[in-house]
Amino acid sequence: MIAVILGGSGSGKSELAEATAVAYGQGNLVYIATMQPFDDESHRKIERHRVMRKDKNFETIECYTGLDNVILQENTTVLLECMSNLTANEMFSSQGAGSNAMDAVRRGVENLMEQADNLVIVTNNVFEDGTEYDAATKEYMQLLGDANRWICTIADMVIESVHGIPVEAGQEAVL
Repeated sequence: MIAVILGGSGSGKSELAEATAVAYGQGNLVYIATMQPFDDESHRKIERHRVMRKDKNFETIECYTGLDNVILQENTTVLLECMSNLTANEMFSSQGAGSNAMDAVRRGVENLMEQADNLVIVTNNVFEDGTEYDAATKEYMQLLGDANRWICTIADMVIESVHGIPVEAGQEAVL
C-alpha cells in the first residue's frame, strides 16, 4: 500500500501520516527523516516530531539525500517525511543530485516501494500563497510539483490534510 499525505504548513499532515503508518504497520515501523537541521527553528521542528512519534515504536533513519541507498528489513511500513525536504536536499545540498534531483527522488521512492510492505509519503503543498519567488525557488517548486504529481499517480491513496481534517482524493477526475 502506498499512501500520500499532503497539506500546507501546520495542516496536521504529519499526525495523519503517523496514524496511517501505525494503522497499516503490522511489523517494523520505520520513519525516514529528511529534514536537515540547519537552524534553531529546524531543530525545534525535529524535536516536536520526535515527541509526536515517541511512543509509536518507530525506528528513525535520517536520510537527507541518496534515498536509493536505504536498506530495509522485511515486513516494514515506512513513513517518509517529507518529499519537500528530500527534493530540496537533492537539488541544493552539496551531497545531493543537483540537476538530476528528480531522478534521485524517483529512484529513492522506487527503492522504498520495492522493499516496504507499506509506504506513507508526506509532502507539502507550497503552491497556494501567490508570492513571487526567485528563479531557484521557482525551479524547486516546479520539481516538487513534478514529484508530487508522480507520487500521487502511483499511490493507492491520496489524502489532503485540511486543518487536521483528512480529505481523501477520489479515483476519478472530471476533465
